[in-house]
Amino acid sequence: MQHLESELHQLKQRLLTMAGTAEQAVNQAVKALVDRDDDLARGVRERDSVLDQLEMELDDSAIQLLSKAPLATDLRLITVVMKISRDLERIGDEATTIARRTIELGQEPQLKPYVDIPRMAGIGLEMLRDALDAFVTRDTEKARAVVLRDKEVDQINKQLHRELSSFMVERPSTITRCLNLMVISKSLERIADHAANIAEDAVYLHEARDIRHSGLPRNQSSSPSPDLTGAPGRIPATGQTP
Repeated sequence: MQHLESELHQLKQRLLTMAGTAEQAVNQAVKALVDRDDDLARGVRERDSVLDQLEMELDDSAIQLLSKAPLATDLRLITVVMKISRDLERIGDEATTIARRTIELGQEPQLKPYVDIPRMAGIGLEMLRDALDAFVTRDTEKARAVVLRDKEVDQINKQLHRELSSFMVERPSTITRCLNLMVISKSLERIADHAANIAEDAVYLHEARDIRHSGLPRNQSSSPSPDLTGAPGRIPATGQTP
């Protein structure tokens, strides 16, 4: 039993290492955009395989532990770790998309000062950190607060898309740059979605309650779910943005 607890602890630590890698990728991708640093953007793109490898290693470890876990709480932890690792890998994919679009944007003059994009990135990464903190500290109220913040990022994304659409109509020469910025904005909105997913998983882990699709406010919840993996849903796992 003690050996199992040690393995579960190591599994959580590897997940947090993966989270740090994903956060760094997003930070560097946005910094590359703001600083117009193509070399930094290429580095983000080239290191995407690191997160892919970490996800596969976590899945392998989790599958091995599934045969050893005698308690429902342990089973819940293992399955939640697998779900969170998938969200972290998707965050890495979005960072790669941002980096790729940054390189394309570097071929033309900057369209406008970047204000909304760093703001979205800051909110999304704060959501990610808070969701992971809730996972570690069992703070489900903090996790619920993360889910609520997702709407803030959605609103900024919609506002930026409206602004860029106006640019394209008024100045057709900006269309390529506007489309690239729209993709970057959408990637940041998806990163916030993934952070919200992780926060929902933290609530499920510590309360055995699934707060997705319940039709209730996020500060309430339905009856405990007997399904250890939760219902399918949330944002689609489509990989990188084209």
